[in-house]
Amino acid sequence: MDKNTIIGFVLIGIVLFAFSWLNRPTPEQVEAQRRQQDSIAKIEYLKGIEQNVKEVTEDTPPTEQSDSAQTVRMQAIYGAFAGAMLGEEGYTTLENDLVEVRISNKGGHVSYARLKEYDNWEGNPLVLFDEDEVVFDFTLITATNRVINTRDMYFEPVKGNDPNTVTMRLATGTGSYLDFKYTLSPNDYRMQYSVRATGLNGVLSPSTNSLDMLWEQKLRQQEKGRKFEDRYAALYYKFVADDVENLSEGKDDSKKVANRLKWIGYKDMFFSTVLIADGEGFEAATLESALEPEGKHLKQYKTAATVPFDIQGRESTDFTYLFTPNKYALLKDFDKGIAADERLELDRLVYLGASIFRWMNKYLVIPVFDFFGRYSGNYGLIIFLLTLVIKIVIFPMTYKSYISSAKMRVLRPQVEELNEKYPGESNAMARQKATMELYSRAGASPMSGCIPMLLQMPILVAMFMFFPSAIELRHEAFLWAKDLSTYDAIVSWNTYIPLITPYFGNHISLFCLLMTVVQFVYNKFNMEMTNTGQQQMPGMKVMMTMMPLMFLVFFNQYASGLTYYYFISTLMTILQTLAFRFFINEEKLLAKLEANKKKPQKKSGFMKRLEEAQRQQEEILRKQKDEQAKKQYRSKR
Repeated sequence: MDKNTIIGFVLIGIVLFAFSWLNRPTPEQVEAQRRQQDSIAKIEYLKGIEQNVKEVTEDTPPTEQSDSAQTVRMQAIYGAFAGAMLGEEGYTTLENDLVEVRISNKGGHVSYARLKEYDNWEGNPLVLFDEDEVVFDFTLITATNRVINTRDMYFEPVKGNDPNTVTMRLATGTGSYLDFKYTLSPNDYRMQYSVRATGLNGVLSPSTNSLDMLWEQKLRQQEKGRKFEDRYAALYYKFVADDVENLSEGKDDSKKVANRLKWIGYKDMFFSTVLIADGEGFEAATLESALEPEGKHLKQYKTAATVPFDIQGRESTDFTYLFTPNKYALLKDFDKGIAADERLELDRLVYLGASIFRWMNKYLVIPVFDFFGRYSGNYGLIIFLLTLVIKIVIFPMTYKSYISSAKMRVLRPQVEELNEKYPGESNAMARQKATMELYSRAGASPMSGCIPMLLQMPILVAMFMFFPSAIELRHEAFLWAKDLSTYDAIVSWNTYIPLITPYFGNHISLFCLLMTVVQFVYNKFNMEMTNTGQQQMPGMKVMMTMMPLMFLVFFNQYASGLTYYYFISTLMTILQTLAFRFFINEEKLLAKLEANKKKPQKKSGFMKRLEEAQRQQEEILRKQKDEQAKKQYRSKR
């Protein structure tokens, strides 16, 4: 072989190696291919088993078919676990002062959970789920490649000395077994759950280092307002050492997650069932949420994931079940004394808004709300006091906004004189320039009243997020409202009315109606207060009239605690404005503005930019007029 041939083969080899290296599959792709191949193998194997069973039962005489065919079928499909396919239905109950759970013999899983201190909107015990509403299953691969599921087999309960601990044992008949151990601590919403193998290294496939887990649950309707409750129910999940996210609340949704998850939570408006991985986490999870448009269920949640498993039994696979009310302080306490990168952040199950709105709720609204809650059990009074505190906090901004509008109002006669001096659309720029010069010389600014109002918006939005999520208001009565966490209907009907029932509901809420009336009065009052004499936007009066009606439609199905807050907040704003008008002498204010006109003018940056924009606009209009004049001149020639 000559030198050129050798070099050619070497280059071809390098190219082939580089191509193979660059096109090698990622670990995620390899894992996906392995799962696909395993799934195909499982299906093919089960088909072969069914065929073998069919042949055996066909060859068995009818008189012997009942017992022997069943035995052959069990042995063929389940191998060493065949004996676990027969058993008795039964339950083991674990309970403390807060929670009652039942562990089913079939499947060895939690089949019932109840929170003792709560009831549903009909007054019945608050059951998160029962045996017809939950599926929990692990898939096992035997040493002979048989595929079996724990939900189909019967476990034996093994009780110890602790009455709140039980081990559900799946025995093989050969001295080996699989244990599910449950421990419910006193006065706690958490229950420890561990999975451990004993002697299964010759029973299960030797390559087993993980288990495929399936968890399904139907979410019960617990609150009076189904549509409103549905908005706050979602499947939540937290990445290991990372953020908390959730599937959509308003539509069917699903997501495949490649990164490891620390916990998965099936959340209702005020209650959640959470499964926390105490070890490495859930891997290769597929999460699904489906709406249930009718019936007693709101949604159906489903999780398919992989969890680590030690077939040798040296280590257990540990979880923590959490059956909990979505109470912010309670969930926050679970992270006390835990390093920042290991915190569970279960308080994210309480929706308080994003970024700045959540910050306002965490550090202002909730502390004040909880402070008053320690001294009073009347939550109508607590909301009133909370509103009063918020009004005091934002008082400086409200006062500044009022003074700004008062300045504009006392200058209105002078603005109207300018309107008469520069009438018509052709003088719009000159009229606007003269008005801005008037405001600048007097020390008034149209923007100075808007900025304080904008600064108040985070608090107003934070309150909108807080009240629907506050479990403290649940089943708390105030005046005519029997439950501040749902609507306070004074009129109801059952007939479905197109366009009205889907958006407004089949009722009228009294606090919402009062809020609408007060808002209408405030808008009318405010428009008169802020009339500066300048031309208003077309349709402004109509919009300000329609807005309260839109609020009536939008808030009619919301919590009465929220509409009560908006009602008294708007009422306080009206009283505050009347007090301002009584104590602030507008004649003295006008005299002060007139005195400002005589002082040397120091223009603010905003006014300079505004004047520059006006100058540029005038220049553009002048050029446009010159161009039009030239065109007319050319056309005449």
